[in-house]
Amino acid sequence: MRAFDYASPTTKEDALRLLGKDWGEVEILAGGSDLLSLMKDEIVTPKRLVNIKQVAGMHAISNEKDFLHIGALVTLDRISAAAEIRERYPVLAMAAGEAASPQIRNVATIGGNLCQRPRCWYFRGGHGLLAQHEGKSMVLEGDNRYHAILGNNGPALFVSPSTVAPVLIAYGAVVNIMGPRGIRELPLEKFFMIPQSEGEREHNLRPDEIVTGVTLLSKLPVVRAGHYEVRQKEAFDWPYVTAAVALTMNASTVQTAKVVMGHVAPIPWVSQEAAQELMGKAITQATADKAAEAAVSKAKSLGHNSHKIQLARVAVKRAILAASGGNA
Repeated sequence: MRAFDYASPTTKEDALRLLGKDWGEVEILAGGSDLLSLMKDEIVTPKRLVNIKQVAGMHAISNEKDFLHIGALVTLDRISAAAEIRERYPVLAMAAGEAASPQIRNVATIGGNLCQRPRCWYFRGGHGLLAQHEGKSMVLEGDNRYHAILGNNGPALFVSPSTVAPVLIAYGAVVNIMGPRGIRELPLEKFFMIPQSEGEREHNLRPDEIVTGVTLLSKLPVVRAGHYEVRQKEAFDWPYVTAAVALTMNASTVQTAKVVMGHVAPIPWVSQEAAQELMGKAITQATADKAAEAAVSKAKSLGHNSHKIQLARVAVKRAILAASGGNA
């Protein structure tokens, strides 16, 4: 690990003043479960590390008028156990409680989970976000069994690694961002981006900005939500695919639907096709099958990851059935 300056501000304003204007100059330390390994492997080599653990106002889960706000420094373990989240957003509590391992959930923060870098082994091996060598994609030329099946028409072939983002997006979460130009609020699905060049990032975040938290409506209409994750083993492992579904119902008929897949694309993938298949229909095995088929209708194998298409189909179907209260 290379030498770096270290700062531990106690206010958001002080933290912002310590950030850089260009990516790579400064890194933000929250839980550190991802950043420290990146620094040890010299994938990132910041000149300054800004520890935000002591920054006031980002550790709370709070109700503000009609909104529930989760500070960026709230850990996944706390989210999985919080009574207000288990009651109002049970699938979020489930997804947070299934992420990684107990040791990681006790230090990993919600802000860090959303901002973590891809788990692509080419990126982690120091070959860059797009893993290009002599103008060719190392992913297409090599082992791509865990890579993108959707949104993979361009040079970005990694998958978004956040395990809680699909559920938050399904619930309609907004991400709160603070920078020198003021405060920004984005629908969480707009926070993730597909880079087209090596100089771009996978998040809608500037080098001099900080994610301060996420906000959810606390007075939701009656939402039925479901979540399904496929991974190789039940113990600590990265998922092959995940699916999150949120439905509002008029009696037994779907009124609105949100279907979001994780670990299938460089961004959490919102499937309008699957949602359209569900609208105005009762949830049955046949309906869930058609929606799941629609969710992967545009999927494309890179050569070694065709199995992920079937896994995504199954995950979407089972998340829909779980949301409807049927057998998954």
